[in-house]
Amino acid sequence: MRKIPPLKALQAFEAASRLGSFAAASDELHLTPSAISHQIRLLEQQLGVTLFHRVHRAVELTDIGRRYAEVIAEAFGLIEANTRSIERTGKSDILTIHSVPSFATQWLMPRLSRFSALNPDIDVRLNASVATIDLAAGEADFDIRYGSVFPSSGMEVQPFPEETIVITCSPKVLVGQTLNLAETALIHSEINLYTWREWQRDHPETKLPLDRGLRFDRSFMAINAAVDGLGVAIESRLMIERELEAGKLILPFGMIGPKLVCHRLTYLKTKAHFQKMKAFRQWLFEELNKTMANLT
Repeated sequence: MRKIPPLKALQAFEAASRLGSFAAASDELHLTPSAISHQIRLLEQQLGVTLFHRVHRAVELTDIGRRYAEVIAEAFGLIEANTRSIERTGKSDILTIHSVPSFATQWLMPRLSRFSALNPDIDVRLNASVATIDLAAGEADFDIRYGSVFPSSGMEVQPFPEETIVITCSPKVLVGQTLNLAETALIHSEINLYTWREWQRDHPETKLPLDRGLRFDRSFMAINAAVDGLGVAIESRLMIERELEAGKLILPFGMIGPKLVCHRLTYLKTKAHFQKMKAFRQWLFEELNKTMANLT
């Protein structure tokens, strides 16, 4: 248990030491001078020291009182500054989400306005990077990861629904020709769970030019290259939903492909009951399930 004197006594002491008068402190705090004197005497009794020299109607801080007044004034100043900061920024709760860049760019960002509309009291901060995030240190509330996750103690890992991996390209790649993968420039997403090498393994009858083509370490860059007509990509349908709807990409071999759990939501178990956390988890998986239903 913290050993902290009563707040009323500290307020009386801070005001009296700052203003140099019990009477002035009483005016500021809307108390009687005797009430101020009583609170300070209680504080002195609890601390076992004399904080003020009392000479007739005047008061003067003792040496130890002066040192204590400096500490209390600094503490009150921090409280006041942070209170004003909250008043300036509003009373919204801030939800910090860290995500791998491609999921943030391709799927999450275009939908965040829907979450904000449903939860106007929650402000969202979205950070996108491949850096390791320390949830226990409060660097984020949620971390959306790609691939396997080995949770540390106290961490909850919630897998996303399975994503379908498909072959995709710009419509202009097919103008006047039938797509022949063996003779087509391939776009490689090198860190994807399912790449052209896995496709070649599953389709040994087709020999792909695996040593040729553009190579990227992020899906969103490979998707943009495909939209620009630079070749054929192999990506998750979830990640290219907007491009398919806009007609910027097509699926030359149809909508069927291998299914994989690609992404996972991680968060601390101790924070799972927070209202902002429950609201985002519910919204996220409702949106994911809705998207998956539309893709079937």
